[in-house]
Amino acid sequence: MSIHCLHDHNALVQTLSSPVEATDDAFWDQFWADTATTVQDVFALVPAAEIRAVREESPSNLATLCYKAVEKLVQAAESGCPSEKEKQIVLNCSRMLTRILPYIFEDQDWRGFFWSTVPGAGRAVTDEMDDDGARPLAESLLLAMADLLFCPDFTVNSHRRGPDSVEDMQTIDSFTVMITLLRLLLTCFSEAMYLPPSSDNTILNPWVSFFCSTENRHALPLFTSLVNVVCAYDPVGYGIPYNHLLFSDYREQLVEQAVQILIVTLEHDGGGLAHRAPSPSSMEDQDSVGPDNLFVNYLSRIHREEDYDFVLKGLARLLVNPLMQTYLPNSTKKIQFHQELLVLFWKLCDFNKKFLFFVLKSSDVLDILVPILFYLNDARADQSRVGLMHIGVFILLLLSGERNFGVRLNKPYSVHVPMDIPVFTGTHADLLIVFHKIITSGHQRLQPLFDCLLTIVVNVSPYLKSLSMVAANKLLHLLEAFSTNWFLFSASQNHHLVFFLLEAFNNIIQYQFDGNCNLVYAIIRKRNLFHQLANLPSDPASIQKALLRKRKSPDAITGISRTSSQETVSMEGSRPAVPAEPGTLKTSLVAIPAIDKLTEKSQVSEDGTMISVLKMEHSHAPHHTPQADHTTQADHTPQAVHGAIVGASDTESVSGRDNEVKPSMVLLSTFCCKSVTCPFLLPQVLSWKCKLPLQTIMRLLQVLVPQVEKICIDKGLTDESEILKFLQHGTLVGLLPVPHPILIRKYQANAGTAMWFRTYMWGVVYLRNVDPPIWYDTDVRLFEIQKM
Repeated sequence: MSIHCLHDHNALVQTLSSPVEATDDAFWDQFWADTATTVQDVFALVPAAEIRAVREESPSNLATLCYKAVEKLVQAAESGCPSEKEKQIVLNCSRMLTRILPYIFEDQDWRGFFWSTVPGAGRAVTDEMDDDGARPLAESLLLAMADLLFCPDFTVNSHRRGPDSVEDMQTIDSFTVMITLLRLLLTCFSEAMYLPPSSDNTILNPWVSFFCSTENRHALPLFTSLVNVVCAYDPVGYGIPYNHLLFSDYREQLVEQAVQILIVTLEHDGGGLAHRAPSPSSMEDQDSVGPDNLFVNYLSRIHREEDYDFVLKGLARLLVNPLMQTYLPNSTKKIQFHQELLVLFWKLCDFNKKFLFFVLKSSDVLDILVPILFYLNDARADQSRVGLMHIGVFILLLLSGERNFGVRLNKPYSVHVPMDIPVFTGTHADLLIVFHKIITSGHQRLQPLFDCLLTIVVNVSPYLKSLSMVAANKLLHLLEAFSTNWFLFSASQNHHLVFFLLEAFNNIIQYQFDGNCNLVYAIIRKRNLFHQLANLPSDPASIQKALLRKRKSPDAITGISRTSSQETVSMEGSRPAVPAEPGTLKTSLVAIPAIDKLTEKSQVSEDGTMISVLKMEHSHAPHHTPQADHTTQADHTPQAVHGAIVGASDTESVSGRDNEVKPSMVLLSTFCCKSVTCPFLLPQVLSWKCKLPLQTIMRLLQVLVPQVEKICIDKGLTDESEILKFLQHGTLVGLLPVPHPILIRKYQANAGTAMWFRTYMWGVVYLRNVDPPIWYDTDVRLFEIQKM
């Protein structure tokens, strides 16, 4: 656009401060008549101050501008945009509305404007309304956009061409139009950003509700098109090195907009669970019972295995893309929308249980697991990516509630992903040493995830056939850290972490002893840990002494013995996790529920089916006291971490709580209470100490330690490989206590996580749309924008 046009357009916006007749079409047409306006031009020429000034001083002009822009889009949808001029008008109107809508939403008095009717205006494209009626402006806008997204020779080709044909300029224009329309659609849905967080899941987004209703005749083709656009995208293309630097990839922009539209529209229907009904035989059966949101309805009813395979392989291909290594640096395109893909995968698994079972039916689930663990490991030191850490852990928690996930982890790990973790030879289960990295070298805002991480370990533990020595040592290292006296006595819920680890060890010993000589050997080597737990002091003097020792020696935790030096060698090509760059923007998140609200306990029966375990009575109690903050199962399995630590919001300040602690195990110190004496702890320590599930491990030590000591003396063994060989052929059949029932904690939907996902999802959308910066510097209320 020329400098002259820029000044003219800027002056045109300023004229809105004076009254203008709504009937003056010549004036209003100037806003979308220019044939050379880009979206960047619109954002530069229509500054926020000007929009707010018109909103406050000349509200009728702003209302007319919005109405006229919608009217042009409705007319274009009806005519089919036969001329280039009409196509340009569609682009200009869409860009103008994209610029203005956030300033409509940020003002409570204006928020209902688009849902009001203008007499004789905004009529539906089809003659469904009474002669005297008119559609709300929002409905007219949404229906017009839906029609325009399927406009022949504008956004879709009227004839099919071969898959290998060279794309011409018309197709590139089609991508531009689709991206522009989807960007406007996303902006319409973003009204949710301007409402404060609420756990009331019955309050639906009116824009999404209407667009995904039966009023939208394009709902099904739109849904399938969006899924196809995302899952068919291959960023590598033909694999020509550096091709992404030579050519603009319009498809990537389109895929980003498409996946963001999908995750925003796939909202819960008032918290209802209708979408969990079995999938019917046909997606086209519109009369079947299901959620009012047709996108959720369609997603929950996908049922063909070839469709599942297409979706799973498409998502896996995109999620693994940022991990790809090539001999030529930066020669392959790396996508940036992996967070949106993780949210989409979550919604697929949550809304369509048959898809979840398909994912777990084969080792294809590992193609999802590996990139998730890569993202978790890479983001652990970056506070701007705390939401990514949560969504990754939530997905693993969901998957771990199914037996097949634990079974699939036994597949040997042979791929070479550049993760900053110790080199090991083993199975995919050994990749869970990433959890050790998160706990020992992550940042302080990851505290609420500790119990989730260990719950995942417990859920999969009965099925792990052979842990590597590296993984076994890391698990014992965590137990060593969590079982120190000062840590156990520092807060009322800290002992839960020890219970989780003991439960995992018991599961492996009872159900997978034969292949786990590495873990058994590690337990024998660290047997003093278990003896110390069995003889844990519980008198007030000992508790106070432990806490005083911690205060006098703040570096006590760094004294934990390290594992063998070879484990410090990281995988080839990896880089250490680094904090966010100063000035990086992040959005706040609401607190996540405690683990007992996130999960429901199920007991695995002999035939492999799961039977729900009724929650303990105290979990329904209206009031919580420190003394009532612990429950155990019949097999002494604890409820998970409760209270202030788990309920901590990402927005709360925790500065000053860990200033004196070394980086190693830095997170552990933040679990500690600030006072030296904790008189309320004494009855709690007494209540849980006697329930520590140590019987199985102590029996193992009682049987095996003398045998190992004897063979070492008799044969003069100093090589641990010989000891491992002995343990590998050993048996504890008939010597251990009766195996306890396998207890699995399955994720369950709840209002708290629904609210968390809403804030996280919109925070991602906010931060990812920076060109143009659609919502930047507007009064967003769903979350806070914070600078690192």
